Amino acid sequence: MNNRFPADFLWGGAISANQSEGNWRADNKGPSVADIMRTNERISPSLAEVTARLQDKHDERYPKRNGIDFYHTYEQDLQLLAQTGCKVFRTSIAWSRIFPRGDEKEPNQAGLDFYYKLFSSCKKLGLKIMVTLSHYEMPIYLVEHYGGWKNRQLIDFYVNYCQTVVKEYADLVDFWLPFNEIDSVFRHPFISAGLVKEDQSMANLCQAMHYQFVASAKITSYIHQITKAQVGCMITGIQIYPATSKPEDNFLIEQVRQQMYLAGQVQIQGNYPKRILKMMTKKFDLDITAADLHLLKQGTGDFLAFSYYTSIMKGVENSGAKAEGNTISGQRNPYLASSKWGWQIDPVGLRTLCLDLADRFDVPLFIVENGLGAEDQVTQDHQIHDEYRMQYLQKHIEQLSLSLNEDGVDIMGYLIWGMIDIVSSSTAQMSKRYGLIYVDYDDENHGSGRRLKKDSFYWYQNLMKEN
Repeated sequence: MNNRFPADFLWGGAISANQSEGNWRADNKGPSVADIMRTNERISPSLAEVTARLQDKHDERYPKRNGIDFYHTYEQDLQLLAQTGCKVFRTSIAWSRIFPRGDEKEPNQAGLDFYYKLFSSCKKLGLKIMVTLSHYEMPIYLVEHYGGWKNRQLIDFYVNYCQTVVKEYADLVDFWLPFNEIDSVFRHPFISAGLVKEDQSMANLCQAMHYQFVASAKITSYIHQITKAQVGCMITGIQIYPATSKPEDNFLIEQVRQQMYLAGQVQIQGNYPKRILKMMTKKFDLDITAADLHLLKQGTGDFLAFSYYTSIMKGVENSGAKAEGNTISGQRNPYLASSKWGWQIDPVGLRTLCLDLADRFDVPLFIVENGLGAEDQVTQDHQIHDEYRMQYLQKHIEQLSLSLNEDGVDIMGYLIWGMIDIVSSSTAQMSKRYGLIYVDYDDENHGSGRRLKKDSFYWYQNLMKEN
């Protein structure tokens, strides 16, 4: 069997601004939804709780306020990443660094300068750049004063922000993603769409999702007009199995899949399925105009990007041992091992998902997140022997090779999530580590900040060298 990857295959790594940069008030940055997330909680605050948390000055309670100080250490961190032989570096732009409130007409120059320096450093190191424009870090002012994405005004605010940064970095960025896991509005509506607890009706979730689709289409068209960069649609890739052979269980997981795939349908094919559109407009009094539907047809993505970490089982009875996942939970599959955080390890699920997505959408695929969150131990001689992480990555990459070489799926590239340790998105913990590079901070930001290469760093370096 040929297990080699094409010469132009895009290996790399990914992080986000809100999990790495820290310095949440530096250089006129405004607070974002990520800055009020405490360690190990699934946040869905009321509006009053949002205000109270913003006034809490105990930054150690909110790890994303500190991150790994990437705002100041990006040059040395990028040099470490480049040593692996990576071709692509994915990060995001913090909207509230560019427009601190989100609704201003003029940008914050200090924010623009930071990302110019960051992206220029990437180019000097020979790295292609993938930028997520909205990665769970919308300005919290838009939550407090506009109600988040259920308000149509956010389309214009978002487009103004995006056009500003796309123009600024048009000659630097190779790939753009308008939203991270855009389908996740239904699973964590506050972090994804700025909807506080009292606003999380199904009607508001659907409205927020639609406005994000329209905003994404607008900026996708704009990027295509002024740059040669490619634009992707990113969804949450989760493999889901029925808990039993009951027809009802199979119907349940089909409903979950349809929710996940809807974003791909709208952003890649440019339209809602007729059934879904009819059902939404009949059930809810949604603001979906003919002009909106026309925009969706015009602003379609060039490739389908997705994250993949785990699989779950679901059944109507929802009994048995629980399993966690990337913003979704279900039942534990007895045939699979699990991480400490209950995420089941299912490499074959990645191959199955690639087949499904390729046949469903017929565009190139790009795995832009895959990795293992684990507790790493530093030995007395400052080594990190993370064999468990290498095994996880190896098994997933083997299935990716089969998908490419045996199944004929068009896959552009593969990015390890957290090439360097960052604060976990789902739990806001530093101790849940994904990186190939260790960062000496704990969950309360105690530590030296020293960077250490793990065994997996050298493993990935060799893998890319051998292709």
